[in-house]
Amino acid sequence: MDYSIIIPAHDEEHYLPATLEALHLAMAACGERGELIVVDNDSSDATAALALAGGARVVHEAHRQIARARNAGARVATGRMLVFVDADTLVSPELLERALGALTSGRYCVGGSTLQFHGADASAYQHRLARLWNRLALRFSLAAGCFLFSLAEGHRDTGGFDEAYYASEEIGYVKRLKRWGKKRGLGAFIIQDAKLSTSDRKLRMYRPWEMLGLGLLSVLPFAMRTRRMCSMWYGKRSKV
Repeated sequence: MDYSIIIPAHDEEHYLPATLEALHLAMAACGERGELIVVDNDSSDATAALALAGGARVVHEAHRQIARARNAGARVATGRMLVFVDADTLVSPELLERALGALTSGRYCVGGSTLQFHGADASAYQHRLARLWNRLALRFSLAAGCFLFSLAEGHRDTGGFDEAYYASEEIGYVKRLKRWGKKRGLGAFIIQDAKLSTSDRKLRMYRPWEMLGLGLLSVLPFAMRTRRMCSMWYGKRSKV
């Protein structure tokens, strides 16, 4: 298999069908051979059933933690390239093609994309946050967890996602892959000219000052090592 797309999913029955539909369209337009893997991360809704109906292979991970879910998917993946996509994220054919092209070019081992939020009614606040993230991503070669790609060899050699972390694990992941790649003449690539659209649900779940507080916590490694401090990702507020 050329590539494996891995989707960690906890109670994602609302968003997952559209995500899978977009991925099937992207995969059909791509010349490489790929597989879809959904990691059912302790869901209590119809996530697993919808994933099967949507043509994905389903893996169950009982411990609710996104790093562990992503690693569980990578362990069963057969592709030499890995693409991690969040269950509320829409990937265009152009974006998947660019990601796979970067990994097959012999120049890159890891990467991500600039992003935008779903819908034409996104607020000015949401647009500002997206622009801020995109500038940081391009400046520091940061990959958002909603869309992240890597060479499977690099993933294995560096130990995958650090399961000591309940959030922001993608930051350390990319850093380790960049160090791994540097020894092999490979770098990181951030795509900025193909469409990636992700849900704004976190921005609707939390008020701006709450987002700021949670964002400040995310730069503290000890805070990211406990689920209790990661309420933005593991809280009980409505996700829709």
